[in-house]
Amino acid sequence: MKNLILFIIALGIAGSIGVVILMALLSRNLPNPNSLTERNISQTTKIFDRTGEHLLYEIFGDENRTLKLLQEGFCNDDKKLKTENVGIPTFVVQATIAAEDRSFCKHGGFDVKGFLRAVFENLKGNRVGGSTLTQQLVKNAILSKEKTLTRKIKELILSLELERRYSKDEILQIYLNEIPYGSTYYGIEAASQNFYRKPANELTLAQAATLASLPKATTVYLNNPDRLLARRNYILGEMEELGFISEEELNTAKQENTEIDRTIINIQAPHFVIYVKEQLEEEYGRRYVEEGGLKVITSLDYDLQIIAEEEVVAGVEAKGEVYGFTNASLVAIDPKTGHILSMVGSKDFFDEEIDGQVNVATRLRQPGSSFKPIVYAKAFELGYTPNTVLWDVLTTFPTVTGDYEPNNYDLEERGPVRVRDALQGSLNIPAVKMIYMVGFENALDFATSLGYSSFGNHANFGLSLVLGGGEVQLLEHVNAYATFANEGVHHDMVSILRVEDSDGIKIQEWKKPDGKRVMDENIAQTLTHVLKDNNARAPFFGESNYLQLRDRQIAAKTGTTNDNRDGWLLGYTPSLAAGVWAGNNDNEAMHEGAGGSSVAGPIWNAFMKRAHENQPTESFTSPTIKQTNKPILDGQITATKLLIDKASGKLATKFTPDSYAEERLFAEYRSILHYVDKDDPTGSVPDNPEDDLQYEAWEAAISEWITRQEEETGVKITQSSPPTEEDDVHIPRNFPNVDITTPSKDQEISGRTISIRANASAPRSVARVEFYIDSLFLGSDSSLPFELITTIPNNIGRGYHSIRAVAYDDVENSGSESIGVRIQDNAQSGNLTLVDPKNGQVIERNTDNYSIVVSLKDPQNYLAATVYAEPIGGGVKRLVGQMLNPSTPFLTFDWTLPEKGKWALSSTARPKNGSQTVTTAGNIIEIVPGEITKEVENNQSVPLDPLVPEEETEDIFTPEEDLTLF
Repeated sequence: MKNLILFIIALGIAGSIGVVILMALLSRNLPNPNSLTERNISQTTKIFDRTGEHLLYEIFGDENRTLKLLQEGFCNDDKKLKTENVGIPTFVVQATIAAEDRSFCKHGGFDVKGFLRAVFENLKGNRVGGSTLTQQLVKNAILSKEKTLTRKIKELILSLELERRYSKDEILQIYLNEIPYGSTYYGIEAASQNFYRKPANELTLAQAATLASLPKATTVYLNNPDRLLARRNYILGEMEELGFISEEELNTAKQENTEIDRTIINIQAPHFVIYVKEQLEEEYGRRYVEEGGLKVITSLDYDLQIIAEEEVVAGVEAKGEVYGFTNASLVAIDPKTGHILSMVGSKDFFDEEIDGQVNVATRLRQPGSSFKPIVYAKAFELGYTPNTVLWDVLTTFPTVTGDYEPNNYDLEERGPVRVRDALQGSLNIPAVKMIYMVGFENALDFATSLGYSSFGNHANFGLSLVLGGGEVQLLEHVNAYATFANEGVHHDMVSILRVEDSDGIKIQEWKKPDGKRVMDENIAQTLTHVLKDNNARAPFFGESNYLQLRDRQIAAKTGTTNDNRDGWLLGYTPSLAAGVWAGNNDNEAMHEGAGGSSVAGPIWNAFMKRAHENQPTESFTSPTIKQTNKPILDGQITATKLLIDKASGKLATKFTPDSYAEERLFAEYRSILHYVDKDDPTGSVPDNPEDDLQYEAWEAAISEWITRQEEETGVKITQSSPPTEEDDVHIPRNFPNVDITTPSKDQEISGRTISIRANASAPRSVARVEFYIDSLFLGSDSSLPFELITTIPNNIGRGYHSIRAVAYDDVENSGSESIGVRIQDNAQSGNLTLVDPKNGQVIERNTDNYSIVVSLKDPQNYLAATVYAEPIGGGVKRLVGQMLNPSTPFLTFDWTLPEKGKWALSSTARPKNGSQTVTTAGNIIEIVPGEITKEVENNQSVPLDPLVPEEETEDIFTPEEDLTLF
């Protein structure tokens, strides 16, 4: 034990001596805070395209620095500087402390509490730094690029030594004069002069907080104004909490516009270059990137980049004014490698009016319906198919936050539709139902596996996620589609292929990985098969549209957000995935009619067309879409349309009267929840589907749709099995018997008055007897004895005529008898004629009114002409119209058409000389609904049009030559 104690003591002494020696070695030549005025920078870093032939940008390291003095006394107990005018104002120091190191005045170079807090936050997945301001100074101004444990130890030792050798004020002075604020601007004075065109001592509080935001991630904040603003406000809030400023000063500062004036010259593919520069700085540190003389070979395809830039400019200039948008962004990725081949962050990087320096490709925007394929891909993985039936009917979705009622873009509903058509038609209601079936967690986890980084907190999302309710980056969005193109194998995005140091030694080189399979190959092929189906797309976008190319297969999807704020089009061939966003950077809504197809479509189509010129034609692999033997999943909903006898409810026959023959649709119209357990789609039918939260609402929506359909089409929809037996009510043995007793056969009728009497009987009793002369209606009687005494109409002249009596029972079974009679009196039959409609005519009710035309000879001899309508089958004769003192031989009367049924139209004319009124017998006409229904033979099964299971075959596209017609 004694020896052990002695050994430990000796080890401690040796270690202490070693630490002292190491600290002595590492602490030599520490900078003097009053003499640090320049830095020797060796070489510039050059960024090239993938060939190494096109220089995109050269990062100059020439420093722009002006030394400024700091008034002593910041870390005194009162934490206030003296009020004398100094080079660095008080709130610049305060903002820096609030932003970087709240405990700066208390620690000795290393903050144990801050370090442990950072470790804990990083373990939770939150990227938080734990370095003190002193450590950051050492890291940025003294140490090299290396990321090793030795370097970290050096950083700690040097930080402690720096705190020992210099006062807190001196360290602050070194920091504020040494730290880079972006590009080649070192120190607060250079940053103030270059970003705000004023010396540091004239900075406002809000400007000071803005500049204090930059050292943490200069490139990121300089190129993302919204993120820079958020960090500025965060720092102001910290200053208020620390007691540096008042609440009033905080609120005033937050209202100030502190936009940074930043200009970059001699740069190609600027947004891509800045994106690469951010990655280089993250990996190697800003100092090494600016001073190290690196040669960087990127993934950028220079030729594709030029095409992309040209088409973005052309697209915005051609359609921007028409649709009200000023900007667009385009990204293209190689699906087989993840290489970013082109990145256009805005129409014009240097156009301040459109915030051109904002890289929309990396900015979060709502994707609209272009996000739907992610949800449907997961649905296919769970067992749903492109033929699965979803109900596109107006539905109220109950949720924990209240009812949600989405609408389709055209406010229409289409009833039962296949997934294939719902996705290609960009229908919202079926999509919301599908994400419910898939589940939020499943959808979000799948999206994360595709590379999306914006879905961290799942609790922030709901049913609207499938409609684009969650924001995404265009860059990540395109890479997700690239995964579909690569048949389910995901590659992380790559922008840097090789980095060489100033001596030409490779320090980084990309090697193609195997990629990560995130979805089954056949599932990816299935999604592609749907997205390339122009036949399914055509009813919504037309045969010729921007989502296809003439000479090759291509899969694509549009997206449009609320109020037309964002228009998207994403798609791919087997070798190239590309996406376009169009809109306004200030989030101003575009004009009516602006959507993904109309604003992003022309740009995307033109780019893809040029990108594939002289490239070999590739085809997608056809999937195997298996039958699940579950009708709802396989699209096997059929409806049997039959002609039914309303009295018996059985199949109509040739004996069924027209008035009792009704066309009905027999189908079991139920929501998918009735047949499918959403947690096990291909499993057994749920025993109690009504237990599902959405079941009642989905079923009610279908019932309401059925009611509307019946009203619109006149076809009754019955939720039961169709009948198999024939009508047994309208049969010959139930037909009434009729015998005309007066007049007798061949009787001669003198005068114009006639009495007709008939005996009639029937198994179901006689309801009425109708009387006709030469098929023209005379009248009816519904009580015994069945008799009609009437004046023979003037349009019935002298000669042989037919008298007919037709008896009806309560269900329109009928029987009749006809006899011939001779009329002796010769009336002036040509004086009054009902010209239109003709006897026996069928009127299709396409409008509310019909013009009845009556011919009247010598109209000046008549006081009035009148037209009547009498319903056949019982009812009161109604006046259609009357015309006093007619003056023309052809008289027109407007008739407000009844909905349907048979009617007898008759007319009269009253002479001026007081002689007998002239009359016409009733023309029998029938009124039918305006939409003529197709005749259906009994026992014929008629599948609903969109629900016939589609035979999976290769699509052959024959689009129109001129896409400008779209």
